[in-house]
Amino acid sequence: MSNTAIHTDCAPAAIGPYSQAIQAGNTIYVSGQLPIDPATGEFAGSDIASQTRQSLTNLKHILKAAGTDLSSVVKTTVLLADIKDFGAMNEVYAEFFSAPFPARAAFQVACLPKNALVEIECVAVK
Repeated sequence: MSNTAIHTDCAPAAIGPYSQAIQAGNTIYVSGQLPIDPATGEFAGSDIASQTRQSLTNLKHILKAAGTDLSSVVKTTVLLADIKDFGAMNEVYAEFFSAPFPARAAFQVACLPKNALVEIECVAVK
């Protein structure tokens, strides 16, 4: 089985030595997405709702480049700069996913790259 890198200009470029996503067989591993608007290179906003929306939009575009969509996501991991933002993040998250919802872990971390409020990664199966 070979690994295939997935890339789209509709999501921000990787800020290090990693791919936006890798497809291995029928599984797609999407790297953590910061809330960077690829058109501007800046965060989509300064609040958790706008940043969550942008991170999930980036995931959506990467999955589209892989030939699938958010309905194929089986697992997400949500990293929060402040766990107090969980409720507001969850409200936006619910706009992007429907039942059966993917499995998920969400937790607070000490710091995210570029001082983002949220970073989200996922695993999808085609």
